[in-house]
Amino acid sequence: MPNRLQHETSPYLQQHADNPVDWYPWGAEAFERARREGRPVLLSVGYSTCHWCHVMAHESFEDPGVAAFMNDHFVCVKVDREERPDVDQIYQAAYQLLARRAGGWPLTMFLDAGQIPFFGATYLPRVPQHGITGFVDVMDRVLLAWRERRSDIESQNAVILEAIRRTDRLGQAGASGNRSLPSIELVDMAVFSLVERADREHGGFGGAPKFPHPMALDLCLQQFARAGTHAGAHDAAAVALLTLDRMAAGGVFDQLGGGFFRYSTDATWTIPHFEKMLCDNALLVPLYVDAWRLTGDVRHREVVERTLDWMLREMALPGGLFASALDADSEGEEGTFYLWQPDEALSAVVPADRPFVAAHYGLDQAANFIETDRQAWHLRCAMPVAAIAARVSESLAEAAAAATDADTAAATTGAIAGLAASDAVAADLDYSGVIGPRLERARKRLLAARNRRPRPHRDDKALTAWNALAIRALASAALAFDRDDWAQAARQAFDFIVDEMMPEGRLLATRRDQQAQLGAYLDDHAFLLQAALALLEVRFDPALIVQAQRIAAQLIGRFADPVAGGFFFTSHDHEQLIHRPRSGFDAATPAGNAIAAHSLARLALIAGDQQARDVACGTLASFGDAMAEQPSAFGAMLSALIEQHEPPTLVVLRGSARAIQPWRRHLARGYRPSVIVLALNEAYPAEALPALLAHPLPRRGVVAHVCRGTECLAPIDSLEALESVLGKPSIFSAVP
Repeated sequence: MPNRLQHETSPYLQQHADNPVDWYPWGAEAFERARREGRPVLLSVGYSTCHWCHVMAHESFEDPGVAAFMNDHFVCVKVDREERPDVDQIYQAAYQLLARRAGGWPLTMFLDAGQIPFFGATYLPRVPQHGITGFVDVMDRVLLAWRERRSDIESQNAVILEAIRRTDRLGQAGASGNRSLPSIELVDMAVFSLVERADREHGGFGGAPKFPHPMALDLCLQQFARAGTHAGAHDAAAVALLTLDRMAAGGVFDQLGGGFFRYSTDATWTIPHFEKMLCDNALLVPLYVDAWRLTGDVRHREVVERTLDWMLREMALPGGLFASALDADSEGEEGTFYLWQPDEALSAVVPADRPFVAAHYGLDQAANFIETDRQAWHLRCAMPVAAIAARVSESLAEAAAAATDADTAAATTGAIAGLAASDAVAADLDYSGVIGPRLERARKRLLAARNRRPRPHRDDKALTAWNALAIRALASAALAFDRDDWAQAARQAFDFIVDEMMPEGRLLATRRDQQAQLGAYLDDHAFLLQAALALLEVRFDPALIVQAQRIAAQLIGRFADPVAGGFFFTSHDHEQLIHRPRSGFDAATPAGNAIAAHSLARLALIAGDQQARDVACGTLASFGDAMAEQPSAFGAMLSALIEQHEPPTLVVLRGSARAIQPWRRHLARGYRPSVIVLALNEAYPAEALPALLAHPLPRRGVVAHVCRGTECLAPIDSLEALESVLGKPSIFSAVP
């Protein structure tokens, strides 16, 4: 019979609704039973696209004997970490304290009825294997401690609670009593540390497993824009661009369908963990947009296009929001949907394209995905188009030189590459223009063949925070590449959240099956505020300023820490847990405190909101001591700090919609991270605008009004003069 999880909307909880385990969702009922019966609580935290969560479920939670033992001795609670990041943060921190190592999913924690943890583990096999204690053995030991050492557990509780509070740096935040703005030198220290740790061959930071760390990469690019002629700044940009290039060419990027996988299991970005998450892709798209702005490299634009195509094709939900993730597994195995055998792949493309496909994707090399019982090929860019073109050109020239007559030359040419015989004598001809379209044709055929396979599970709940990141990604790309369809998709998603997920002005965190629920967290508000400001630059609308101010009011009124400054992760009226997380360092997504500080400061600049400005400064000051301890862990916070020390430039364009468009398009192509451009056409009379934007329409042409900090310049009526004032956009060259 289905358990209590059958009534939940979370796909993860519903995956466990048919377990023989008597699961409870997180809530008072479970802990009241634990208190009444004197039982420990077994808390299991995971998410629906988690590979090792599936493994543990199949091995243990679906086993009647294991389930019976759990039911007899514990109160069992299941939590979707994506729906309840508040619960997950607390118990991940507790696990790190108890186990002295980083946590992960599935997370298995044992709590008392007061929700205080006393033992924890991550994945546990049903029986001992590979040096890992079996799940049943762990439960036996926990029960023994619960029965015979209860007093030790109870005396440990206060220590655990105090330690948990220290893990999010609340104790260090502002501990020195210094509430002044942290020094800008922290940015230089952080970037220096990142460059020192960088992998100069493959990109990224450290070894395997290798994560993208988008906030760190963004900080490196910003440092280049701040001081592009400085050797250290050039190195920072080189590290970031190398990482982005290696990722785009590697197996961590889906070479056929677009979009990035979760992380790389090796140091070369070759074999990923095959899960695709909305948040990861939403954070990487703006980075590739900025990389294109810096380099003009068409490959960066292609990554943006393919990633957003994937997002709109495979992740879009009815109404305009986006699903959370695609599973790593299909047909019971990780990566099955994405892996190939060479003959299978080559048979899907036309014969003339096969040599290029094999060379490009590495199908002519040894298998790169190897497990005990299987080996396969995961596609990557093993040889770029230009390199294949150079090889073909050389081969054709050799064939032509060796040929005794035109017929032999033509036959040899056809055998090598399937190109026209007339090309065989042109040794210096660039074949990229011939091979590129062939590879694109092959890619589409391979994608069509792959799409006939059983597809991975899609977690179709919509998370407000992750959708806000996706809105910003679409807006960023729409602005740079002048794509109206992306702009419309971004605005549709934003409007859906405002209309359907803010009942009575209170933002909700998640939505599925036409049901929005759970009070939103700090990240939901901060990321949505950032998204509203990004949309404002794409297509100005005073309604977006109003919405941004409402979100900011909720953010400040319901999350602000009146004592230490900054924001708690949960609202003041949130369910009382054993701790209220308050953190400024980045995890898989940027710190909510950092995005709040950055976005509030920009809102203050646009709307003249002094309270927003003061709260932004106070947030940065409150984390000053923590940032000084480990600057490189605070990438997003340091990006906000840059704009407090070096205020962004606000450019307000006034003119007809037709006249403004070339100005806006030109400015959007340059990498100027500290410049905000708002294009206000004739639809917006000055009297209806905030004071800093209330400039009259010119009689003809376009006029730019430029303010930097508290200094505003005289109106500028030519694009050339505006460029002179703003300075040339940052451009990266391989040679410093």
